[in-house]
Amino acid sequence: VDAQRRPPPKPPAADLPKVTKIDQARYAQLIKPGAKHLLINFWATWCVPCREEFPDLVNIGNEYKGKIDFITISLDFEEELKTGVPQFLKEMKADMPTYLLITPDESAAIGMISKEWGGGLPLTVLFSPSGERVFFHQGVVKPAELKAAIDKSLQ
Repeated sequence: VDAQRRPPPKPPAADLPKVTKIDQARYAQLIKPGAKHLLINFWATWCVPCREEFPDLVNIGNEYKGKIDFITISLDFEEELKTGVPQFLKEMKADMPTYLLITPDESAAIGMISKEWGGGLPLTVLFSPSGERVFFHQGVVKPAELKAAIDKSLQ
């Protein structure tokens, strides 16, 4: 009877996607202009709207693979680095690079993305190769709206 009550064993960490912890300096390097458009989604496992939109983002990431760079940045607590965040990514079949941002000054990190961002999640931002912000959406993004913004900026 006890065996029926126990939670299923967690998969070994080797089976889980890698999540890289970054600080503000490493974050600044990630968002530097590059050869391709850069799509960034800020999210957290505790954010219900983030969890709801994530499958659409995975699909969009797969659809535009090779055409844009797509990363996600989790704002979860550091203790979720090897547990909750990678487990969620595995459930979502997500293979984009994912980072966990740990910073002593959240407002400075938020300001690096946008002065208009109040820190609410989720947040989706698209940068052109020159570093210009071409799309900015706080809250759950509609897939058609995001795809239209990507298509327009890729022309």
